[in-house]
Amino acid sequence: MNNKKLLIIFLIITISFSLKGCSSVSLNNEIKADNLLKIHYIDVGQGDSILISINGKNMLIDSGSAVKEEYIVKYLKKQGIKKLHHVIATHPHEDHIGSMSSIISNFNVENFYAPKITSSTNYFNNMIDELMKKGLKIQVASSGKKIQLYDNVICEIIAPNSTTYENTNNYSVVLKLTYGKCSFIFTGDAEAISENEMLSNNTNLKCDVLKLGHHGSSTSTTDSFLEKASPKIAIISCGKNNPFRHPSKKTIGKIKSKDMQVYRTDIDGDIVLLSNGSFIKKQ
Repeated sequence: MNNKKLLIIFLIITISFSLKGCSSVSLNNEIKADNLLKIHYIDVGQGDSILISINGKNMLIDSGSAVKEEYIVKYLKKQGIKKLHHVIATHPHEDHIGSMSSIISNFNVENFYAPKITSSTNYFNNMIDELMKKGLKIQVASSGKKIQLYDNVICEIIAPNSTTYENTNNYSVVLKLTYGKCSFIFTGDAEAISENEMLSNNTNLKCDVLKLGHHGSSTSTTDSFLEKASPKIAIISCGKNNPFRHPSKKTIGKIKSKDMQVYRTDIDGDIVLLSNGSFIKKQ
């Protein structure tokens, strides 16, 4: 085979690979530590807590429930976390912000975000009290706002898209994180109403990793939303033998039919994904 033909074949392979965008890699392959993004889907039982870190910059999405307070604080300290540059309370439900007052108390928090909704619960009031003690103001998380975690790591808030919902779950802050060719969506407890608003707004929902809304409940992850997102990996954060029977069989059926890789905190425990902006692997 002459050199010209070899060059053409090489170019075809290169172009084909570049069009694929972010790729998953085998567990045996190594990703260099330089500019390594680590996303921890922490096993807080029936709840959510996600730590995102890259080169000393840290973001925490939710804190899990109050009963997991000691676990979440120890987990973050074990990762060497002293400062949280961005903390997001997706919505004021106990399984998402129950330990938030302890997070604010134990760590140096630089920016705090939450949707425009309040609650009369003790855990919400405790969170507000700790914010006031630290002199922190809540930055309203609304669609369109962008948070730069690192040089080329951008988190865009893509929901909520309204200020009035009957169900508190739909106030959930939904974020899309983009790092190089790789993208991740974090949904809080956003349900069908919020998902449909994102679809109506022609939001770019395409992602490599999707954290399913509301712990895999049947009230979230509509067919249209899942089709638009088309993730390679689905993450479900839920408690073992939880009374809500999350995730629902209906939701599991949907993601299995799409041939996605599925990880669940009730089965897999703490889930850590690594990315260098070109590849994603599970630690």
